[in-house]
Amino acid sequence: MKLIPKSTAWLVTTGLSLTLLGGCSALNQITGKEESVDYKSTVTGDPLSIPPDLTQANQNARFQAPDAGALSYSQYAQAQADQPAAAQPGNRILPEQEGIQVMRDGDLRWLVVDKPAEQIYPHILEFWNNQGFTIHSEDPKAGMVLTDWAENRAKIPDSWIRSLLSSVVDQVFDSGERERFRTRLERVNGKTEIYISHQHMYETPTTDGAAFKWVHGKEDPGLNAVMLARLMVFLGTDIEQAQARVAQAEAADGAPVVQVQDTSDQRQLVINEGFDRAWRRVGVAIDSAGFSVEDRDRSAGEYYIRYLDADSGEKIEQPNIIGRIFRARNTAEAQRFRIRVTAQGNSSLVQVVDDAGQVQTTPTAGRIINVLSNHMTR
Repeated sequence: MKLIPKSTAWLVTTGLSLTLLGGCSALNQITGKEESVDYKSTVTGDPLSIPPDLTQANQNARFQAPDAGALSYSQYAQAQADQPAAAQPGNRILPEQEGIQVMRDGDLRWLVVDKPAEQIYPHILEFWNNQGFTIHSEDPKAGMVLTDWAENRAKIPDSWIRSLLSSVVDQVFDSGERERFRTRLERVNGKTEIYISHQHMYETPTTDGAAFKWVHGKEDPGLNAVMLARLMVFLGTDIEQAQARVAQAEAADGAPVVQVQDTSDQRQLVINEGFDRAWRRVGVAIDSAGFSVEDRDRSAGEYYIRYLDADSGEKIEQPNIIGRIFRARNTAEAQRFRIRVTAQGNSSLVQVVDDAGQVQTTPTAGRIINVLSNHMTR
């Protein structure tokens, strides 16, 4: 699928799409009260191969995605509920109604699964494939999965014209928006924490109005929550239990205070939370910012990242957005850094250090701190 600006589609759909995305509510979406989600990848890829020991999971009705078409969450949930129970309960990834919790800390949401990461990771790959995505990259060592960019076809307004022309119109109309998702798995106390974040782009006219360009949009925490809820059901949680647990998580709220602190020779972040919560928050900010994560060491409080700097502070992953979608490569080499989180009483300090563990005082380190701050406070 070629990503070509479509002025007609943009004029019709962009305003509506941005309004829907901005007003996204996790609880309303999981109960089917708001927009539907129907992704179609902009990159064509081969179906994911399934290891021999996971073939039984593929035969289980619980692991089958809807055949086609845009579905609201309520329709998706009803379709799953109508599936016959598995003949062998032992073949389920997780026991029904057990083993998965939804956690929330401010705008952050994540799952805690009572299974080791080795058992969960293969099903994360299958989950994204079933949601209409192809996998851009995966790193089992770091517990990271990154999808390719995909379009939510449900954002294209449904009308009698589209219904009449069906697949022909689908090739012409474009929502003017793209998302790609990152999933991160982390081991904590014998369990697995699962985090989902995404990057958003939308098409907008250039200043002179002669062409269109792709620009970064804001991440919607509600959309992350929708995918977490779908993942819960995919992993075996009962529909009603998923609804109840998301509702319970929605009741807990509270945002931290994040301050950018400038000393005489460096810039750092101070978060008014203890280490565990600050570590989690920094990890999600790294995911949302799109940094390349090579590894992490919770005992040392360090994330190992690669960062290719631009004066704006946003990383350069590809020469431009279009090249990024079609996997064009940038010849520049990303630098290696570590993001260090250190407990300081009831607060935590976030700094950028080099491979030798020395605190960095460069402008690049300062921009990394700014990017993290932006993704923790917006």
